[in-house]
Amino acid sequence: MRRKEAISVLGGLFPGARPRSGSCRRAAPAVDSTSTPPQRYLCSKSTPISLVSSRENGSRPSAQAFRISRSKTRLFASSSTTMDSSAAQNGKPGGAWIGSAGAGGIDLRSDTMTTPTASMLAAIQSCSLLDDVFQEDPTTLDLEAHCAALAGKEAGLFVLSGTMGNQLALRSLLTQPPHGVVCDYRSHIVKYEAGGVSSLTGASVKAVVPSNGIYLTLEDIKANVYLDDDVHTCPTRVISLENTLNGMIMPLYEVRRISKFARENGLKLHCDGARLWEAVASGAGSLTDFAACFDTVSLCFSKGLGAPIGSVLVGDKIVIKHARWVRKSIGGGLRQSGVVTAAARVAVDETFGKGPNGEGGLLHKTHSLAKQIAQMWTDLGGKLAHPVHTNMVWLDLDDAKCSPDRIHELGTEEGLKLYYNRLVIHYQIYQNREAVVPKLERIFRAIMDEKSKNSAGFEGTNGERSMYQSQ
Repeated sequence: MRRKEAISVLGGLFPGARPRSGSCRRAAPAVDSTSTPPQRYLCSKSTPISLVSSRENGSRPSAQAFRISRSKTRLFASSSTTMDSSAAQNGKPGGAWIGSAGAGGIDLRSDTMTTPTASMLAAIQSCSLLDDVFQEDPTTLDLEAHCAALAGKEAGLFVLSGTMGNQLALRSLLTQPPHGVVCDYRSHIVKYEAGGVSSLTGASVKAVVPSNGIYLTLEDIKANVYLDDDVHTCPTRVISLENTLNGMIMPLYEVRRISKFARENGLKLHCDGARLWEAVASGAGSLTDFAACFDTVSLCFSKGLGAPIGSVLVGDKIVIKHARWVRKSIGGGLRQSGVVTAAARVAVDETFGKGPNGEGGLLHKTHSLAKQIAQMWTDLGGKLAHPVHTNMVWLDLDDAKCSPDRIHELGTEEGLKLYYNRLVIHYQIYQNREAVVPKLERIFRAIMDEKSKNSAGFEGTNGERSMYQSQ
């Protein structure tokens, strides 16, 4: 979008929406009621979006001061979802806020590829626009309190990413070096957070290979923690578990065993629960059940739930208060945060569900589709690299003699975006399943047809690729 067009659009959406008191601030310019955003962004030029309340006496506006008419919001949202369906199937969305009709509906690389929906945009149009650093924004406070209640925790803190949530949690739980963290060797905090644990906390990280190949057990933990006073070792202070990990569930009974051990030995327990929603949707336990085992839990809004940005960290009031302090110190303080937290709240309610068991949510349907796709692959002679517990299907491409470049090429030919051997069946793939499943079947058949030709001289990947490589 060109700069002038963007300014025109934003000016129509939130004209004069951030006036501040004080002589050092210029007054917001008068709104020209005859000026409206381009037709692409509004249902008609005769229905401009306008503010419905005003600022009085030079004081800071109230929570209601900048809300947009709900009727006009709905009109805007509906008009913003239009696009050429053929463009969507080719991964070329014609607009934003279109959910499964856009790029997310053909992108199986990750559940981060879900795109926001019209209802999320509608929520943004009617959010509060107050300051979160001062903890004044009702939309943000409501989201934090709601997620804390779902998890059975005292408090919540909105953060910009799952990485930030994990790092704030560990920094708040770790107080004085020397200290160590024990986690799965595949954990996000080890592989995909730029060494943040060491740089922000000074902690030593012990990465453990699970003996069962799926999830860490209490026996794995006991064999890798340091609890004595031997000055040659770095004492373990935190156990960090990820659930789900590679789409696989750590069962609630195992989490409880580890939690009991941690509490008996004075250890803190953190959960990277970016995809804990998926474990809950599978029926493995409620969000409250899982969260009760941990001191802190990070939950992501922008992966499988489809929000454009953000996560929440939940825990007791003391830990969350400290995490808020750390968040500010690393540049994570937000001003008018409602524009992102409003969409996140819709994502929780509509995609996960309205209760701790995910009541009325959409995620469980993706698990059934993932199992269907896995069955389609194995029926054709393929093997799986990991069992399918939730919404991820891991193809054994080494056995199929298929290179990463080849499956990427086959996906491109079919108009799908694929990442090596991991297929993430997020809810927008489910909503677009009638288009996606036949394409996957053709790709699977092509791989199997080529298998015998590729047997001679084929070299496997010999290791796990980073999820952030370009293909």
